[in-house]
Amino acid sequence: MKEGILVLNSGSSSLKFGVFVPRDGDEQAWLSGSAKGIGCEDGSLSMRASDGSIDIAQDHLMESQHDALQRVADALNEHLHEPLAAVGHRVVHGGPHVSAHCELTPDVKDALREAVAFAPLHLPQSLALIEEAQRIFNGVPHFACFDTVFHRTMPECATTFALPREYARRGIVRYGFHGLSYESIVNALGDALASRTVIAHLGSGASLCAVKDGRSVDTSMGMTPAGGIPMATRSGDLDPGVLIHLMRHEPLDADALETLVNRASGMKALSASDDDMQALLARRDQGDADATLAIDEFCNAVRKTIGAYAAVLGGVDLIVFSGGIGEHSEAIRAQVLDGLSFLNARHRVVATEEERQIARHCRELVVG
Repeated sequence: MKEGILVLNSGSSSLKFGVFVPRDGDEQAWLSGSAKGIGCEDGSLSMRASDGSIDIAQDHLMESQHDALQRVADALNEHLHEPLAAVGHRVVHGGPHVSAHCELTPDVKDALREAVAFAPLHLPQSLALIEEAQRIFNGVPHFACFDTVFHRTMPECATTFALPREYARRGIVRYGFHGLSYESIVNALGDALASRTVIAHLGSGASLCAVKDGRSVDTSMGMTPAGGIPMATRSGDLDPGVLIHLMRHEPLDADALETLVNRASGMKALSASDDDMQALLARRDQGDADATLAIDEFCNAVRKTIGAYAAVLGGVDLIVFSGGIGEHSEAIRAQVLDGLSFLNARHRVVATEEERQIARHCRELVVG
């Protein structure tokens, strides 16, 4: 398996992974799996090889990402008899100084440490996992693939906030996220990709992207993944005066505000408890007003953003739904599309393949 590329895609309480090999001109998954519920009593680990040589489904308490990664490594050591070609890591934010997918050299890791302020909820965890993975899978190159890179094609008018220009020079700009997801969808559609496409990546984290001829020209998330539409626990865009008011008149400092907008807002706040869309839909069906409000705000925000991107693109030919909600909730898709018939746009569902997209980039970097 010298040609195998291990891809690691970490979340707040999960770790998705895969080993990819080149077949028929593209990357194919030889192994895929996930560790879910990390740090919870109901954690689980599953992995399956395409040739049937590995088929594991276990319920385990995994205390940390490191614990989950070690279990993956143990399984690979048992079944792989040749070294990997590389390890690829999904990294949410490259910060202002890392603008391309690249090898994780000491200098690159130092640059990411300096960028922690831009993604304090994501980068520390990513860096810790990278260090552990480099220790476990030593002797092979490790590469970082960033969610921000796909959006580097956005024009300056889409990336620059209406603040004094000196702040943009300090890196306070719109970066955009979910780029690996969007790029994988562009690849999956191939010739079926329309010139004017809006992609809605709808999951617990959610964003939209305006794609013109395969290139990102606008996206809803901003300097951080907290911006844009309301999400499971994130507020999305707010009037800046709201935060100023809360700092002045409530006992909320910067750390408390960060917790508020990232972990205690969105669907969870509007519904007074739930951040899971299936649970919210069930409550709405039973006449729950709070759940109805949460769903209506979510769908309205998605619909408004699609309308805005119709203006950016000069019309919309195709609307693509992806992510856990976008792929699996027909009810949400229908509510979003209700009222958009005037666009005369086709719509379809396309599964995101972030791990496969990371493998593609890593293969290119390995080959040079």
